Parts: sequence; C-alpha cells; structure tokens
Amino acid sequence: MARLVAVQQQTQPSLSLLPSSLSDFSGTRLHSQVQCKRRVWKTKGALQVSASSSKNILIMGGTRFIGVFLSRLLVKEGHQVTLFTRGKAPISQQLPGESDQDYAEFSSKILHLKGDRKDSEFVKTSLAAKGFDVVYDINGREAVEVEPILDALPKLEQFIYCSSAGVYLKSDLLPHSEKDAVDPKSRHKGKLETESFLESRGVNWTSIRPVYIYGPLNYNPVEEWFFHRLKAGRPIPIPNSGIQITQLGHVKDLAKAFIQVLGNEKASQQVFNISGEKYVSFDGLAKACAKAAGFPEPEIVHYNPKEFDFGKKKAFPFRDQHFFASIDKAKHVLGWEPEFDLVEGLADSYNLDFGRGTYRKEADFSTDDLILGKSLVLQA
Repeated sequence: MARLVAVQQQTQPSLSLLPSSLSDFSGTRLHSQVQCKRRVWKTKGALQVSASSSKNILIMGGTRFIGVFLSRLLVKEGHQVTLFTRGKAPISQQLPGESDQDYAEFSSKILHLKGDRKDSEFVKTSLAAKGFDVVYDINGREAVEVEPILDALPKLEQFIYCSSAGVYLKSDLLPHSEKDAVDPKSRHKGKLETESFLESRGVNWTSIRPVYIYGPLNYNPVEEWFFHRLKAGRPIPIPNSGIQITQLGHVKDLAKAFIQVLGNEKASQQVFNISGEKYVSFDGLAKACAKAAGFPEPEIVHYNPKEFDFGKKKAFPFRDQHFFASIDKAKHVLGWEPEFDLVEGLADSYNLDFGRGTYRKEADFSTDDLILGKSLVLQA
C-alpha cells in the first residue's frame, strides 16, 4: 500500500530525457543501437495499399490527434486526402519533430471541405460532387451522422469507422474480444448503433475499437494528467487499490491500423480491437509515466472515491475497473503489430508534446487537494 504523505513541491529533475529523434510525427520510429527485424506480412488476395492504387479519400475530422497522424500517412501513401471540418482549426500546421520538407509536402497536398456534418443536405450535395472512394469517419458519434454520407456516395468502396472498446458490456471475463456482448446503454451507444447501421446498409465497412489512446497531441487527459502531477512534484492520487488493470495504445500504432484495413478484403464488415500489447495497473501507469519523462518514481496515494464528493469534476482519468481488450484478431487477420511499448510510447508523447511545454488542459489539482487533505487529517 502506498504511503500517505503531505504535499511537497519538488524541482523538476535534471535527468536527461529520451531524445526526440527516437520518433517522428510521421509515425515512423527511428531505431538506434538495437536493430529490429520486422516480419513482413501480406494478406492473400487483399488489395495492397500503395501509391499505385491511389484513392480519393475523405476524412471526417482530421485536424486533431488521430486524424493528424492518419492524414499524413495517407498522403505519404500517395492518396488524395480531403479533410471535412468546420474550419475552426488550421488544416495544416508544422508539428514538433516534423521536417520542413515533410510538412511542405503534406500541406501542399491536403485538401479541405468546410462544413458542418450535422447539416445533412450540405453533406449530401458536397460529397456527391466529389465522389470519394473511401471515407474515414474519425469523429462520428451517431448513426444519423453517417446516413447522409452513404446516401451521397452510392459507389463508395469502403467506410472505415473509429468506434470504441467502451461499447463492451462490463464483464468479469477479460480481455474483451470482438465477439463479446456489447452494452446498449453505454455512453458510446451511438458508436454501437453506427456499426449496426453500417451493417444494415450492406456497405463495405470496417470498425476500429481502440481502448485508451495516448500519444502526442492527445486532447483527452490520459498521460497529460500524470505528467502535470509529476512536473509539479505532487503525489499521484489513485482510486482504491491501484491494481486495476487497463490498456493504452499509441496513436501512431492506431493510425497504422487504420492504414492496414484500407483496401483489405479481410477487413470487410469486420470489427477490430486496437491497443497496446501489454496491460498495466493504475499504479504501474503512474510509474511508467515517471520513467518515460525522467522523473523519480512518484509517491502514490490511494483513496476511496465513495468518501468524496467531487461534484462534476473527474478526479481520475480512467474507469475505476479492469478494462482491456484482446488485439489478437488484428494481429492475425491484418498482420498489424503495435510498435510502441508503453514506456517508449509515453516518452514519445512527453518529448514531442508535454515536455516541450505544450498541453491541452491547464493543471487542476482541486480534487487532489481534497483527497490529500482528508488523508492528512486521518493520518494525524
């Protein structure tokens, strides 16, 4: 059991961080010292993704997180890529670790279609005029948002959907497989309904179900939540025992999975779980974040969430339960393999994002203070 201690400010350690050259924003890792042999896998009879089979591709979304990495890989593969967004964020901006040459090539080729996907008539008319071959739906939440896309593109070759492993019904039998029961009352029920709708329309669809996603530009407070506390030298408050098992997958590995289902006949009308190879406990994740960023092993404080009223604030960024999924199907059917182990992936995220002083949300330690305050009173 972790010790309960008073909050003390610590200075950021002088330990050197892993160099950013270990990874780049294109999703290609550069190996140093250790030479890794990678197994080449080919799907018998499947269409191979290459510049010679260039497709006219639409990404619904594409300017944040998953779409940033996916769009770059697609452009590098020689596809014509259009991002459908509301135009609130720049379509292209140079990313940390991205060379001037790579950025110039990407920004010169990426196209933009500005609009609101909830405006079904605009979606129908604008997409019909473009005649896209493939649609990647990265930000879809409801089936009603997909219907006008399919109506506009009767000759669509493939619809690739970003769903969520959150659709699975809570179970004592883990890891979750693609055949497991789903929860129609899940907060991700819209994604589940979208998968059912795609199946009912008889289109060539593929659905990807990530678990927790992490990596540079993550707009969800996953690794960033830990990095804020490590940088401030604060204890890490973790609910209950801290041995709850979860799973994280790197965004670049996820982007590559999206690439590998493109034109792959074995991915037709299939669902794939995508995440990291290993599972990790909450306590282990806190320690992994510290190791990846070069901080000392953190002080961990366990607490009972039922003893606190946090209001609408979320005191911890993960489900307080065991939650992880099997990625065997994607490995065997697609030949996909995650390249990042957890510590290496967290270092990639830190070095290319938080470690450079960039993050999505300011630190908020208000719930931590409630937990630590009560712990100190009990200890006294």
